[in-house]
Amino acid sequence: MRKIAIYGKGGIGKSTTTQNTVAGLVEMDKKVMIVGCDPKSDSTRLILGGLAQKTVLDTLREEGDDVDLEDVMKIGFGNCRCVESGGPEPGVGCAGRGIITSINLLESLGAYDASHQIDYVFYDVLGDVVCGGFAMPMREGKAQEIYIVVSGEMMAMYAANNISKGIKKFADLGGVRLGGLICNSRKVDNEEALIKAFAEELGTQMIYFVPRDNIVQKAEIHKKTVIEYDPAAEQAQHYRNLAKAIDGNQMFVIPKPLSQEKLEQILMDHGLFD
Repeated sequence: MRKIAIYGKGGIGKSTTTQNTVAGLVEMDKKVMIVGCDPKSDSTRLILGGLAQKTVLDTLREEGDDVDLEDVMKIGFGNCRCVESGGPEPGVGCAGRGIITSINLLESLGAYDASHQIDYVFYDVLGDVVCGGFAMPMREGKAQEIYIVVSGEMMAMYAANNISKGIKKFADLGGVRLGGLICNSRKVDNEEALIKAFAEELGTQMIYFVPRDNIVQKAEIHKKTVIEYDPAAEQAQHYRNLAKAIDGNQMFVIPKPLSQEKLEQILMDHGLFD
């Protein structure tokens, strides 16, 4: 079982990229589970066809500790198993604790047992927060591989660099490694070359460049991944290619985070600050 966490700046398209990648994997007959680690609880929306799923925290609040796996897990596209951690009541408590509670509960309920024959677990983690509960997938071997969704925008790269610092910190503790950068294009000038250069400086790879296409938004309106909405679309093939790249990936590294000065130099070298 490969345990993967997807991180990235808020609004970068992390959850969309994760779910479309998972759709590609289930097309390859992989058995996948998604654990949503965002209080918005939208990490499984496209896989479940928009079905509002009761979160782990909501279930525990309403039913107490006596819950079964079926109470917190739903089955979606391609028999993908879906769990949403959820968050605290607004203004109360720490959202990061929901991740800790959810992962511990799933372990106690046997969600990761070999009998389920799961090939992949994906943790879709809130934004670029790598402290406290949001670092849970990086700690204690909860996730083995991290992929960072990024674009050629400065703040997206800044966030990716910070996440790399978190991976480096937890590398010795939990054995977590960076599997690569996924560029979710924003049509920035020289974007592909920029992210490849950034990846090289970090000591990793740009595992795939996902071009920008309005069909992604069309599919989301219909509460589907692109692969389910329009299997023949060119963008669907890009997500299949990303899924294959992750499935065949052999490059896992402890990243070498950049200084702020070096990061800005890369941006200037690629003509973003003329």
